[in-house]
Amino acid sequence: MATPKKDFFSVLLADDDSDDRMLFEEAVSELALDLDLQMVKDGEELMQYLSSALILPEFLFLDLNMPFKNGFKCLEEIRANNILQEIFVIIYSTTSNKSHIDEAFEKGANLFIKKPNSFSDLKTILSKLFSLDIKKCFSAVPKDKFVFEV
Repeated sequence: MATPKKDFFSVLLADDDSDDRMLFEEAVSELALDLDLQMVKDGEELMQYLSSALILPEFLFLDLNMPFKNGFKCLEEIRANNILQEIFVIIYSTTSNKSHIDEAFEKGANLFIKKPNSFSDLKTILSKLFSLDIKKCFSAVPKDKFVFEV
């Protein structure tokens, strides 16, 4: 059962692929999602951003394969930091490797989304995701529902 969404979300996308960042931003724009979207290009930049942010993002879309510091290492640091623990972390990766999905779940990610193959699918996923009360629907999600699919 879907619950009404809130009006505004603070979102941070951490992804080293400039095309993926551009497509994500374009999808948010085309869907007219009411998001404050910030973006960083690698794990070190992500952790610097989080350590100096005046307002932390509610949602972090985290790529796993990034230079300097990968998504797994960032996730460990986020979950080990009392100030950052409340960030809802959505792994956003090209991998569908079961061991990577299991590791992300075990390290405390809230949700796993495999990067879609098309712009249309990306818009569908974001539209569906942000039409829900994400934190309520997916807090303490069981492992068998960890991977979010359309």
